[in-house]
Amino acid sequence: MSDGRRVAVLGAGSWGTTFAQLVADADPGARVVVWGRDGAVTDEITREHANSRYLPGLRLPSGVTGTTELAAALAGADDVVLAVPVQRLRGVLGAAAPHLGGGSDGSGGGTRPTVVSLLKGLELETHLRVSQLVADVLGEVPYAVVSGPNLAREIAERRPCATVVASVHEHVADRAAALCATDYFRPFTARDVVGVEVAGAAKNLLAVGVGLAEGLGLGDNAKASVIALGLAEVTRLVVALGGSAATVAGLAGAGDAFATCASTLSRNHRLGVGLSQGRPLQEVLDGLGGTAEAVGTARSITALAEGAGVAMGVVEQVAAVLVEGRDPRDAALHLLSQPLRGERLPWR
Repeated sequence: MSDGRRVAVLGAGSWGTTFAQLVADADPGARVVVWGRDGAVTDEITREHANSRYLPGLRLPSGVTGTTELAAALAGADDVVLAVPVQRLRGVLGAAAPHLGGGSDGSGGGTRPTVVSLLKGLELETHLRVSQLVADVLGEVPYAVVSGPNLAREIAERRPCATVVASVHEHVADRAAALCATDYFRPFTARDVVGVEVAGAAKNLLAVGVGLAEGLGLGDNAKASVIALGLAEVTRLVVALGGSAATVAGLAGAGDAFATCASTLSRNHRLGVGLSQGRPLQEVLDGLGGTAEAVGTARSITALAEGAGVAMGVVEQVAAVLVEGRDPRDAALHLLSQPLRGERLPWR
C-alpha cells in the first residue's frame, strides 16, 4: 500500500478494532478510521488509541482513529472493511452506499473501494451469504472475505496466526491480503468465496455444539466427534453449493473450527456452555460481550442444507436448541445419534 491510503473499518467491536490494528501495522502510513455507533468507544479509539470495552489493556497504533459519522469514515476510502453483525449489515450498507465513490483524494470519483468482509454468518431473512448480500445492496464491487482461525484477542496481542483471503478475482484477493499482512498475521489467498463463507458461517454452530458437550461434561471424545462429524456435514454442504471440499479441510474450515470450538475466547463456544447450564438464551447472549453469529445463522444454514438435499444431523441438533428452544441436554445427547451405517466421508 502507498502512504496515505485510507481504510474504513465499519464496526468497532473486538475484531473490527483488531483488524484496524493489522492494517496500521501492515502500513504505518495508512489512515485507518473505525466507525461505530457508540461515541464513547470511538472517542477512546481516537484520543487514547484504545478500545477498553472490547480489547482491555491493549494499545492501538497512532494511525487508527474512530468516528460515529459514517460519511466521515467512508470519505475517500480506498478499502472498506465490514465488521458489523451480519444481521445489521444490510442497513449499514444501505446507509454507506451513497458515500462509496472511492479515491484517496476524497473526491468521491474513480473506482469504487475494495470491500473486505470479516463476517461469518448468513442473513436470516434471505439466507444470503455476505458476498451475495453486498452485491444485492451495492451491485458489483471488488470483494474479498477474510476467514480462518482468527480469535481477535490473540491477534490484538500480536500472537501469530494464519488466515485465508478469498475473492473470485485474484488481484482483489492479493490486494486484500496486502492490506493485513504482518509478521504475525499471514494471509493465504484463494478463489473459493462460496466455500470460505459457508464454512465460516456453519462452524459457529459446531462451536455451540462443542460448548453444549463441554458444559454437560460429555468428555473430549464427544467434543472431537462433534467437530469431525460436523466438518463432514459442512463439507458436503459446501460442495453442494458449488464450493470446494479442500476449503473445509484448510484454514477457513477445519482451522477455524478447531480454534472456535476449543477456545473460551469464542462467543459461540461460550454460548453453548451457557445453554448447557439451563440458562435462557437471551440471558446467555447478554453476557457474551459481543455477537454470537450462530443464533442468526442457524435457521439459514439448515434452510440451505434442506434446499441442497444435504443431511446435517449435528448442525440440525444445535439449530433446534437455538431456534426451537429444544432442551440442550436432550440435543447434546442426540448430537451423535445417527443411523448405523458406514462412515460417510465428504468425498463419498
